[in-house]
Amino acid sequence: METTEKIIIYQVFTRLFGNQNKTCRPNGSLEENGCGKMNDFTKQALHEIKKLGATHIWYTGLIAHASQTDYTAYGIPKNHPSIVKGKAGSPYAIRDYYDIDPDLAEHVDKRMEEFEHLVTRSHECGLKVIMDFVPNHVARQYHSLAKPAGVKDLGENDDCSQDFNPQNNFYYIPGQKLAGEIDLYDPEQGNYEEMPAKATGNDRFDAWPNRNDWYETIKLNYGVDYLHHTGGHFDPIPDTWKKMENILSYWAGKGIDGFRCDMAEMVPCEFWGWVIPRIKAVFPQIIFIAEVYNPNEYRNYIYNGHFDYLYDKVGLYDTLRNITCGYGS
Repeated sequence: METTEKIIIYQVFTRLFGNQNKTCRPNGSLEENGCGKMNDFTKQALHEIKKLGATHIWYTGLIAHASQTDYTAYGIPKNHPSIVKGKAGSPYAIRDYYDIDPDLAEHVDKRMEEFEHLVTRSHECGLKVIMDFVPNHVARQYHSLAKPAGVKDLGENDDCSQDFNPQNNFYYIPGQKLAGEIDLYDPEQGNYEEMPAKATGNDRFDAWPNRNDWYETIKLNYGVDYLHHTGGHFDPIPDTWKKMENILSYWAGKGIDGFRCDMAEMVPCEFWGWVIPRIKAVFPQIIFIAEVYNPNEYRNYIYNGHFDYLYDKVGLYDTLRNITCGYGS
């Protein structure tokens, strides 16, 4: 696809679309408030979205993320509620990069099949599929049960005695357990223990995140030494780079057409410049869209990072918000 082609993206928060439950109870459970399903995107619904002029549909929140909903009957461990934001959890606190959020499936044990059918239906209705790729951070209790055979889990081979090692997947605070200004106790599950503590997703490199931090997430290590200010260590290629390439290849192989890359500028541009050409060598039509907030980095992420498109807070989000609120036109 040529990046000069005009695309129109219809974004939808997947767990809201199709939910007919009107309870809206604050901090309510799945049973109380309901949840939209992938199967709610019928051909009729998708045709109507296509009629709006959309070329792509961005399904927000597809990948399995931390949640307080109990799916232990399906072999999915419970997440400790102290490190989950809300009952439903944040779709940007990924707990398994290789799985689909079970909340979105009519039949939990067939959630991947329902996702594959969603991609097929979207294509049949003339819509290309975009999904989130969240590369900067994962849920604190990240563990992949759905990863392909032979794939190592994030952190599986880390040396957690070192605060920074370019081949580690996470950053550590050796000798300290997670504390912070958050209540880590739950009457049912007891205390949440993280020893040694890992750095928090919004670049908090200590064991004391507070409520204003992304305390439910941990920062991924792409070989940048933020702790000792020694810059990037990209030779040899960091292990996290390789694992992220595997994840992108996995979903590209499912037939999606593009990735919206969350907080792309919190990940070194060198990684994008390495991984995007490698993915496109196998899937040449796939597009990469970057979320960036720093105008000084726009050219860097387009020309050196090889992104096809980017959108930003200042030029896009703030403008749309002002129009919606009646402050602009």
